[in-house]
Amino acid sequence: MDAVHYNMLSDIALRRLSWVPRVRVAGEGPEFEVALPGDMAPTKKYPLGNNTSHYSDFGVHCSLMKDDGIPSPPVQTPKKRRPTGQVRRGLIDAGIALARAGGPDAVMLREAARTVGVAPNAAYRHFADRDALLYAVCVEAMQQLAHQMEAAVSRVESGYGTHRGAMARLTAIGVTYIDFALSEPGLFETAFAVPSHMEYATGNDATGPGGRTPFQLLRETLDELADAQILPHERRPQAEYVVWASVHGLAMLVSQGPLRQLPPSTTSHLIDLLNGFIIRGL
Repeated sequence: MDAVHYNMLSDIALRRLSWVPRVRVAGEGPEFEVALPGDMAPTKKYPLGNNTSHYSDFGVHCSLMKDDGIPSPPVQTPKKRRPTGQVRRGLIDAGIALARAGGPDAVMLREAARTVGVAPNAAYRHFADRDALLYAVCVEAMQQLAHQMEAAVSRVESGYGTHRGAMARLTAIGVTYIDFALSEPGLFETAFAVPSHMEYATGNDATGPGGRTPFQLLRETLDELADAQILPHERRPQAEYVVWASVHGLAMLVSQGPLRQLPPSTTSHLIDLLNGFIIRGL
């Protein structure tokens, strides 16, 4: 065996295949042949040449020797860098999946990093700690709720300021809120898991396509009720907190509380009763 073939055999055995029982290197002239035992990989032939290196289909690095007897350095395959923002977006999506399955307690930065396939250190470059990721997931959950609320409000055909339209839009907001709690209990609980909830409830981050948060949508609907003379103007201030408390209370009871085992027909009836109580109470 000449120096070139000997170097190939040593490189294969020492670098990557020290655990293989038998490696046979054969061939003369312009190519060599690597055969692995059993069904590990088929026999492959690769061309030879000076100052070159080859990787086989099964990951074996073959370093060819220069004419002066000095082996060429191994070829280092550069790692592909992810596009800017892809890791952060992936961590948030992983956090949403964790929240959907297990609520806010399930949102862990290391678990999100494992799901995305990055090292924990890489995750900490995007989020300072677990609470930072949880905050981002809370905002995303509230965005989804806002999106569904806007869609429900847009389906109301009666015009702004009309008696029928104002009540229909308030009903649409309340029903959508409870439906979200029922269909996404993990996300619903996570949306209210951070102490600074009111910061994004009234800010510009947790908004739907129309640029309004769920809380702002409720406020606008109550303003319409006042304009339609359903809600007296003197009773309008702070009314959103009373309505929100009523709807949120029923949402928690039927999605995670003692009423979660009720049949859908009964839950729907309770929602109708609540809407009636709110309208009459206003």
